[in-house]
This record gives sequence, C-alpha cells and structure tokens, in this order.
Amino acid sequence: MGIIKSTVKVGQKPPKEVIQEIRKAAKQPINYTEEFPPSSPEALKEFANLATERNKRKKKQSVTIRVAPDVLDSYKTMGDGYTGIMADVLKYAVDNPSILTKATR
Repeated sequence: MGIIKSTVKVGQKPPKEVIQEIRKAAKQPINYTEEFPPSSPEALKEFANLATERNKRKKKQSVTIRVAPDVLDSYKTMGDGYTGIMADVLKYAVDNPSILTKATR
C-alpha cells in the first residue's frame, strides 16, 4: 500500500475515488517491520494525551460579530468553511501586532 495524495481546496470534498481508496486501505492489516515496529503502550498513551491537548486547543468558541456586508460577501465567495478562514485571519492579526496597530489608527 502506497501513499495516497490528493489536493482539495477549502470547502471542497475529496473525489469519491480517493475516499474509496482510503476506506480500502483502512481495512488492510498493518504490516509492521523492523524499521517500523508497533508502538509501545506507553507511546500510544502519550500520543493519546497529545491528541487530547491538541483537541482542547482546537475548540473554538462561538461569537456574534458585526461585519460590513461587502466584507462578509467577500468571505462567502470562498465557499463552505469561510468562517474558519475569517477566524484564521483574526488569529493572524492577533499574532502580528503591527497589523493591529495599522488597523486601529
């Protein structure tokens, strides 16, 4: 079994063929080798802890904001997931104070 690569844009679903390949691959037994042995119970537990922490950070809070109609229309043209894009833009602005300084003048 090789690596399955597919490029999808925001709001776009993967092609049915790709989904079928992934489902087929998921049903195959895992072949461990000397180079890639099975994970130890300790490693699996650590991975689960890391995943839990990551999921806590990924949770988003729902808020209501007022946005100019033309700005909202621009985001909506990006398709499904436009609110996630808006959240990413806000995060980028918060992480880059120079942008906020320019915007608040």
